[in-house]
Amino acid sequence: MKIKLLLLCTFACTTLFFGQSKLEIEAQTFFWGENDTFKNAVDIPEKWENESAVIIYKNENYDFHKFGKRVEYKSSIRKRIKLLDQASVTEFSTFTYQKRFNSSKGVYVYNPSNVIVGIKIIKPDGTETIIDIEKEAVEVDGETKVAMANLEIGDIIDYFYYSVEPFKSIEAFGFNPVEQTLSEEYPIMDYKLYFETENDFFINFNSYNGAPELKEIPTEKSNMRRYELIEKDIDKHKYERWFYPLVELPCYKFQVYFARSGKFEDRALAFLPEKEEIIKKTVTEEEVLDFYEKYTPYGDLGSMERFVKENDFASEREKIIAVYYFARHHFLTQYVEGIIVGEANILASPFITTRTVPYLFSNEKSFIRHFMAFLYESDYDYDVIVGKKRYDGSLNDLLLERNTNVIIKVNTETPVYLEALKIHSDANQFHHLLEGTDVYKLSASRKRLDQIATGKLPQSTYKENESLKDITITLNDDISGFTYQGVNKYKGYEKADHQYDKLIFKDYVDEDYQKYGTEPFMDKIRNKKTREKTRKELAALVEKLREKQSESLKKNIEAELDITEVSDYTYTIKETGRYGFDKYFTYDENFTVSDALIKKAGPNYILEVGKLIGGQVDLSDEERKRTENVHMNYPRSYNYNITLNIPEGYSVSGLDKLNKSVDNKTGAFISTASMSGNQLIITSKKQYKNNYEDHADWPLMMAFLDEAFQFTNEKILLKKD
Repeated sequence: MKIKLLLLCTFACTTLFFGQSKLEIEAQTFFWGENDTFKNAVDIPEKWENESAVIIYKNENYDFHKFGKRVEYKSSIRKRIKLLDQASVTEFSTFTYQKRFNSSKGVYVYNPSNVIVGIKIIKPDGTETIIDIEKEAVEVDGETKVAMANLEIGDIIDYFYYSVEPFKSIEAFGFNPVEQTLSEEYPIMDYKLYFETENDFFINFNSYNGAPELKEIPTEKSNMRRYELIEKDIDKHKYERWFYPLVELPCYKFQVYFARSGKFEDRALAFLPEKEEIIKKTVTEEEVLDFYEKYTPYGDLGSMERFVKENDFASEREKIIAVYYFARHHFLTQYVEGIIVGEANILASPFITTRTVPYLFSNEKSFIRHFMAFLYESDYDYDVIVGKKRYDGSLNDLLLERNTNVIIKVNTETPVYLEALKIHSDANQFHHLLEGTDVYKLSASRKRLDQIATGKLPQSTYKENESLKDITITLNDDISGFTYQGVNKYKGYEKADHQYDKLIFKDYVDEDYQKYGTEPFMDKIRNKKTREKTRKELAALVEKLREKQSESLKKNIEAELDITEVSDYTYTIKETGRYGFDKYFTYDENFTVSDALIKKAGPNYILEVGKLIGGQVDLSDEERKRTENVHMNYPRSYNYNITLNIPEGYSVSGLDKLNKSVDNKTGAFISTASMSGNQLIITSKKQYKNNYEDHADWPLMMAFLDEAFQFTNEKILLKKD
């Protein structure tokens, strides 16, 4: 079993036995000592007897304290789980956990000596066995695996993690936020969340979607504060596709912030409560304005002003878009080669060698402030937009500053939206999970943001987010295989992932150099010997990257078409699509296939043409019973135009099965097939028309999803004339 924990810290493993360190004894006593009220809990409710497993007790603990300049943070979790069938026995037979925990803000690695892991097995007769982790643990690919020998139905696994993290902090410090649902894949009989803090620790905490409230517990000291959240009989919930747990399920969110004095409170990157003893549950418009008014225009505008002066623009809107793309190059892509040759150890201190001082925006705020300065000096009307992604709930539930996204809206005749620069970011685009959401609009009557209102971001359509493939299939003379020629085009939100997968730095860096007439990084190396050596080694790196990328794309197409192996694979970038949200990213790919999608049937051949549109959603019986609303990233469409060259002396049978049509308010799957001379022309269109569907309309979605899946099973017969 792989343990997935939403804790503030990262856990690494150590040993737990009796007579070990003080910390190990402390951890064992905390969970399994005399005060353990669940040490004899073995029975489960009758209503859950048919479940695979039941969590008898789940306990999470967070403890924040200070000792002079030292801050100590403890976090821990315990679960006591009863296994009720062979599936759960198999699931838990290997206990797996990671030494690193990936959070949305990065990877944090803590000192293993400060973390304790304990596991014990309780047999139905009451016999307890504590696992010797040091003896049983095996490291595999960055994970620690512990085999649970002789595990049986009816056994109870009782495990915990216990972490103590001391550090020094003079300034303000924000601990990682936690956002978690109460339910898991197994039902929970008893659940307890426990907090302990003192002065200088500020808590933002709220419960949502019917989760119980955090309640304060009386303490013996005035500067000490304790809180708990308790719940019983929590039904299980399996996380499905297209589902946002924090929107639909009972959950809680919190962050703890440490600030020693008022000046550090003012600098804190958080919506802090007024006093330490107040649990902050909501954030008002006024608090949002007060926090973001710190975003004042600032930046060296010389390069942007020169760019504007040297170019003509058809409209103010086009000027803003052009300046954004210029900024993407000037503040980002022109430094990419230098960064790469440094990271690859091709050239030590590349920017010293080229006498270049990189000007990179370090974060979202620095970009926003810089572009605000340009808009302010150029007398543009603009708003700073503050929103949160759809999977995190509504704007009214805003609690954690880290959950906000900030973009700029320039109020030209048709507004332009600008997000922080990324390698392939587009003007008039923002994160797809912000689409259609309620947001705060901050504007300035003077230089400082001093006005706030609410608004809504626009929503793209399925036509704007398109994947388009033009495919030509030519069968071999002996019909043992075929050649595949494909033109792949992506636009809108559909293209970003493909750009990152299929473009290497050379593709877009050279394009930007040429577009803006920038002196390439290599030409800035004045020493001829050093320049040639660097050029040669960088060219070798580029060749390796292209070989690796080609192999990766080859594997992708094999998986997409469910083919064991393709040969003679080539791909060519035609358009990078990096200068417009509505511009296509386009590449060609060609390969040959043998002994796949074709079966001989006497003198005839059966072709599995349906597989040419790639894998489709195959709904399980459980998924068909869905009662939750459907949350998707964005509306989108997948279009295929397939031309199959039919060999001379053969005719086609079975076209009627390729003509399908399901079209409703949630989406569509429409396909047609017809002959034109010796060519079979197949088109298919699959459309997800919205980014959200009410669960009542799930049957409508199933209708077009099923039709698309059925298409992949369709075949045609090539009949010998």
